[in-house]
Amino acid sequence: MLVLLPPSEGKAVSGRGVPLKLESLSLPGLTAARAAVVDEVVELCAGDAEKAREVLGLTVGQLGEVGKNVELRTAGARPAGEIYTGVLYDALDLASLGEDAGATERAARSLLIFSGLWGALRVTDRIPSYRCSMGVRLPGLGALGAYWRGQLADVLPEAAGEGLVLDLRSAAYATAWKPKGEIAERTASVRVLYAPTRKVVSHFNKATKGRLVHSLLKTGAAPATPAELVEALRDLRYEVEAQAPTKAGQPWTLDVLVTDVH
Repeated sequence: MLVLLPPSEGKAVSGRGVPLKLESLSLPGLTAARAAVVDEVVELCAGDAEKAREVLGLTVGQLGEVGKNVELRTAGARPAGEIYTGVLYDALDLASLGEDAGATERAARSLLIFSGLWGALRVTDRIPSYRCSMGVRLPGLGALGAYWRGQLADVLPEAAGEGLVLDLRSAAYATAWKPKGEIAERTASVRVLYAPTRKVVSHFNKATKGRLVHSLLKTGAAPATPAELVEALRDLRYEVEAQAPTKAGQPWTLDVLVTDVH
């Protein structure tokens, strides 16, 4: 099972240890593309800070975030699973899996985080804190969504393997790679809906997705198909409505219905 996750705007501070080593990151087919993005972001942020703030889509109050990007190659690095914070990652609670070697190994093998700066990462990949979303358009490389779409198309089919692909990405990050053909047919895209209104509400949408993945990792559930995923989630007491594709080459859509908004 491969679980596709969005990153988070919130990030922990960089570590004090060994700095970034691009060649040590997983998905080595992305190394050159990552280097190009890092180089441009560092150069941008080391120049006119106000221009960099505008390019990165930051508010005036977030101007200090530009400084993080200046130090991308020199700041200490930490596992991506520790760098990303926020609602989804708080609920995913990777730290608590540390007591279970099997669950920790499943997280390292199964989770893939999409990123405007890195393309895609495993939770064990060591990175510094940064600020660069998929919606950014860099002066040289252009729109990062389009940039990574070309790069990821060559790399992710192999990472997807032959098993289930569970897609929990937000819309901005889903544009960077769209499973096609037989990979799409074993992909399940999940929405979390507030049951009384059938509407998505951001906070508990993210929290539910984090808890859902935590439960799958903790229990060792290993669904191989979208249909098996539906049964696994129901066994975990989630209320799930499944929409199987009507045409070949399309993913499943699973609606997880919740009434608890916390």
